[in-house]
Amino acid sequence: MRKIILAAAIATSTLGLAACAEEANEAGNTVDAMAAEADAAVNDTAAAAGEAADGAGEMAGDAADATTEAAGDAADAVSGAAAEGASEVEKAAEGAAAEAEKMMAGE
Repeated sequence: MRKIILAAAIATSTLGLAACAEEANEAGNTVDAMAAEADAAVNDTAAAAGEAADGAGEMAGDAADATTEAAGDAADAVSGAAAEGASEVEKAAEGAAAEAEKMMAGE
């Protein structure tokens, strides 16, 4: 009788250990799947960060180009205004010189 009880206890323990081993195996598979998902998420995040950095670099280049173009346009405008101003001053000087000559001739 003792042997039967002992055999039953051993069988119960063996079944319990087998169930634990199966659960541990399932837990290991779950951990592996979670690690693969985390790795994929990290890769996706790194790719998105790379794309964002590329986009920011492109936008900075576009902004630099626009700034250079605007500076060139402003320089052209200032140069044109200066030329117009110089022309007006020259015309005024010529007019004053003509008036002075008239006044000198009329003396």
